[in-house]
Amino acid sequence: MNKRLILLVSALLAGPALFADGGMWMIHLIDGALEKRMQERGLELSAGEIYNADAPGATVSDAVLSLGFYCTASVISDKGLVITNHHCAFSDISALSTKDNNLLENGFWALSEAEEIPVPGKKVYFLKRVLDVTDEVAETETALKERGERYGTRKLSSILEGKYSAATGLEASLASMWSGEKYYLALYEVYDDLRLVGAPPVAVASFGGDEDNWEWPQHKADFALYRIYKDGVPMNTPRHLKIASQAPKEGDFTMVTGYPGRTQRYTSSSHRVEYLQDVERPLTNRIRKGQMEIIRKWMDADPEVRMKYSDAFFSLSNVQEMQEGEVECFKRFNVAAEKRAEEAELSLWINRDNGRKARWGSMLRDFEAEYASISDIERQKACYRETMVRGTSVARTLLRMANNPATRDSLWNSALKELDPRVEKELLAFSMKEYFDGIDPSFIGDFQMETKARFGDDYAAMTDWLWERPEELMKMVTEVKITAFNDAEKHVADLTALRRDYANALYEMRLEKGVPQAPDANSTMRLSYGRICSLSPRDGVTCSWKTTVRGLREKWDPSKHDFALPEDFMEAIASYDGPVNFLSDNDITGGNSGSPVLNSRGELIGLAFDGNKESLASDVLYTPDYNRCVCVDIRYVLAILDSYAHLDRILKEVQ
Repeated sequence: MNKRLILLVSALLAGPALFADGGMWMIHLIDGALEKRMQERGLELSAGEIYNADAPGATVSDAVLSLGFYCTASVISDKGLVITNHHCAFSDISALSTKDNNLLENGFWALSEAEEIPVPGKKVYFLKRVLDVTDEVAETETALKERGERYGTRKLSSILEGKYSAATGLEASLASMWSGEKYYLALYEVYDDLRLVGAPPVAVASFGGDEDNWEWPQHKADFALYRIYKDGVPMNTPRHLKIASQAPKEGDFTMVTGYPGRTQRYTSSSHRVEYLQDVERPLTNRIRKGQMEIIRKWMDADPEVRMKYSDAFFSLSNVQEMQEGEVECFKRFNVAAEKRAEEAELSLWINRDNGRKARWGSMLRDFEAEYASISDIERQKACYRETMVRGTSVARTLLRMANNPATRDSLWNSALKELDPRVEKELLAFSMKEYFDGIDPSFIGDFQMETKARFGDDYAAMTDWLWERPEELMKMVTEVKITAFNDAEKHVADLTALRRDYANALYEMRLEKGVPQAPDANSTMRLSYGRICSLSPRDGVTCSWKTTVRGLREKWDPSKHDFALPEDFMEAIASYDGPVNFLSDNDITGGNSGSPVLNSRGELIGLAFDGNKESLASDVLYTPDYNRCVCVDIRYVLAILDSYAHLDRILKEVQ
């Protein structure tokens, strides 16, 4: 999934009137000005109908929930029925699959309530209220300082979250906005009995696979259904989203509510962008691409490997393609230059006031010096991380073995049952080659040096030898010279402080100018608004705002796993003539996956599931005119539930 906000300097200078509609606005801070802007765009609701903590069950936000703060979902019936993206449910569906019944490949439809499958460990979070605790945080921090106690973020969070949880019986979560300019505490009602109700086959849900990921056009039925249970029976949900009766059309108002994960629009300098663009991302993207090729080869050759590695491959490919596109967008949209222009404006503002000069006068120079000092060490760390730490699935087991000597044998034997040694050994050989070729010798551990001297560049032989000796393999993964990395920790701490200062200064400048500003995403509930619209990704190219079943037929290729739709599916949806997927220009990022896409009346018209490649710089810079949110149309979902899954009971429940 994908991102958006920091506004261009030209917009800053022009003032609020020329602002693009980018921004992930905090759900509880919809003031009169924001309400007016949305209504001018077509919204038919008031702010109080979107969020109102004093009217339980009466607002749109009451029907939107977080899936463990990694995805978003929404309630679509008064019996706890929840809809989200298939890729948000991917891990659950994979874990519930067996060799005899691969739910990922076959799909799953509970034809009765008794067939709904419990999902162990799953939690959902309903936002009940958000409190401004900025002053209370400052008072608590002062008291801790006076007592000589620690006063970091973790300590502050522990104190305030514990206090409000005890007082309300709700789960509390403290969040910092604009790097400490504001603190808000969210209170959640939590439910932990979630059951899988339905999911299409992955060939349908993820049609086009990673080839179409982050692209347009797409033709995915990216949805899955859960149900919330309370005390062993379906939860009586006080608020659910109504499914829109009218089909969407180009130009219609859209609103997305959800839990976007992370953006860095306030903390990223031009130096960080250049480091990511020129140093870290090229390294990590190349390594991950090689890992994907190995896993894909084995998945295509063996269905059992596909079942074991589908989840890992999906996560790997999603990140790799996103970060590859990010680099392309950094270059295409001159993001570093845009950030330098922002810094120039910020520098002028700082230097107009002696107090600001005393606080931030050296900040931008310090940024440049710190990145010059840390760039190479960070590249070394990235190389170690991408190869020895996460280069194989078995590496996680080896790291646990290093920390739990008493259970090493059982951990190793358990890993061998869950993984495929053929895949792991090839990934290990690839990772060791990349590690020894890419890292400075000063970081290589003694055992690693000895093993390299013994086998030279014969990484296949090195792998075979290590595989039969788990203790030595554990050393190979863990015995890097950590002290060499630790030498850079001061620089890391300095950069963290500089990023905080940068965010504070940027916030203060915009506040003084009267510029509306949404804080960086941080897994708190947000709202973005926009419209359904087409896309012109390149000069002379214009793409429609929607895709149809015709595109499924055009792409259908039984010889390719990612394009091999079941024949009975094609027959079932042959008569569907509405949109399959559609585009809006809503501002989203990771965590928004599964978010409801609503029309002007707050009715459900689709689910956000992806962004387009042209928007992939938007973690650090919003890109007007190119940013798009890719959505699955709710009518396509209903058509599948009707003609393919024959889930009449669900259709009756939601209509």
